[in-house]
This record gives sequence, structure tokens and C-alpha cells, in this order.
Amino acid sequence: MTAPAEPARVTVAIITHDRRRELLHTLDRLAGLPERPPVIVVDNGCTDGTAEAVAQRYPEVTVVRPGANLGAVGRNLAARQVRTPYLAFCDDDTWWEAGSLDRAVAVLDAHPQVATLTARIVVEPGGREDPIVPELRDSPLPRPTGLPGPALGSFLAGATVVRTEAFRRAGGFSPRLWLGGEEELLAADLMTAGWWLVFDEEMLIHHRPSALRDPTRRRADGIRNTLWFTWLRRPPRSALRRTVQLLATVPHDRTTARALARALAGAPWVLRDRRPVPAAVEQRLAALEAAQRASTARRYVG
Repeated sequence: MTAPAEPARVTVAIITHDRRRELLHTLDRLAGLPERPPVIVVDNGCTDGTAEAVAQRYPEVTVVRPGANLGAVGRNLAARQVRTPYLAFCDDDTWWEAGSLDRAVAVLDAHPQVATLTARIVVEPGGREDPIVPELRDSPLPRPTGLPGPALGSFLAGATVVRTEAFRRAGGFSPRLWLGGEEELLAADLMTAGWWLVFDEEMLIHHRPSALRDPTRRRADGIRNTLWFTWLRRPPRSALRRTVQLLATVPHDRTTARALARALAGAPWVLRDRRPVPAAVEQRLAALEAAQRASTARRYVG
């Protein structure tokens, strides 16, 4: 008699917009994982037949179609469908290495104070380590005794496993930020709620960057979102310092000018919704500033 399969502990969620070929490649990779995780794809207003292609090749995959490109909020819609304690995010051009999701489950089961585990990222083809990885590995934040890896001040949504309930209680990703550094605000709210964010060296995710991207828009959104997050959650002196640092390092061109104009246009709601983090969380965010200034992997380019 065959023993019944154990219920899944982690679900994979992917948001996608008009990158059908990349998405199908990612789903091919996920289908080969020994963990056999349930997969949810959020079709963010695709016009290239993505939903139909997924349904034909992978009918077991849940496809959510909000009817528009909601950016990171698509992950919130996926989280509503999840019935597992853990939620693994990946992008349509990233895929999890075999065994990494089991590793995440084991670590999160053993460390109930941890909300997110961010994996080591390798870039394909070639398998070279992503430039952001050394910054995660060498995080300057103090590491409390018993934490399973370096403590982080944020996470990378395309390479992270999160506690489903912690994600939901924190409100998920903000619809205001759409995409581009959207993780910082959620990360700050998770830390404010008492959670730790951790890098795990033994988890691995592959990234084959899609050529179908708009780096100029990504830069503009990233600048705007950094400023919004800074003034939403940092105390005034820290917010001013971070703003000056940002303005000193971004390209001085029309894209930056447009980003600044959009950031200023949001000032009324930012000031209305402003909720500075507690002192302990602010200490962590302040400790990251030197690394942010020196980073070669976090530049606003495009």
C-alpha cells in the first residue's frame, strides 16, 4: 500500500508580464524539483497568450488574472490563494535549485523568529554569483545568537521564501510602489513587527535575466520608491541624510528629474501615512547606509 503524500509546506508564486517564453522555461525548471511545490502564476495583464500557454502545458498550475499589470501587488493576490505556511517568490526569469525549498522549510520550522530567507543568487548562463550576494553574505547588521544566517535589512522578492502569515499580517507589497525596490517598505514593517530577515548561503536560486525589460522605467521607479520609503519610515534626520546621499549618486538626467517630480507629487500621501520605525529598527537601517553608498550592485542605471 502506498503511503499518502505529505501535504506541501511551501508554494511558489510568480508574477509575469508579457514574458511567456521565460515563464515557461521557469515552470519547466520548477516542475523538475523534487519538492514538487504548488505553483501560482499571476498574469499581470499579459497580451502574449501567457495564461493560455500555461494552462495548456501545466494545467496543475494556478493562474490568477487580475486584468491589469499590478506590479508587486500581484504577489499579494497569489498570497491569498496560498494554503501552505511558507511562500517562495521567484520571478519569471528565476528558478529554485533542487533542495532549496526543503532547506527553507527546515530553517523556518526551526527558527520561528525569522520571517524571510533570501537565497544565494547565481546568474545564468555560466552560474556566476550575482554581485549582490557578497553584500548579503557580509551584511553589517549584528547577528543575534541563534539566527541561522546573516541578518538583513531588506530582501529580494525574486529570491526569497517568506512566512505566509507574516506576509499577510504586514499587508504585503504596497500598491503605491508598484515595482522597483518595493521590498524595503515591507521589510521595515516586518522588522517593526519583531521579525528577522536572513540570508541563507545554502539556498540557491538561478537568474537568467530577461532581455524584455525597461531599465529606464526601472531606474525611475527605483529612485521614486527609495524616496517614498525613506520618508515613510525613517526619522527626519535619517530621511534627510539618505535623500542627500541618493541625490549625490544618481545620474543627473531627465529620467532622474521625472522620478524626483513623481516622488514630490506623492508628498501629501507620504506625509499623511508616515510612520517612522522604532529605534531598534532604525539602528539596523542606519547601519546599512555605508554599504549602500559603497554598493556596486545597487546602482540606479538605465
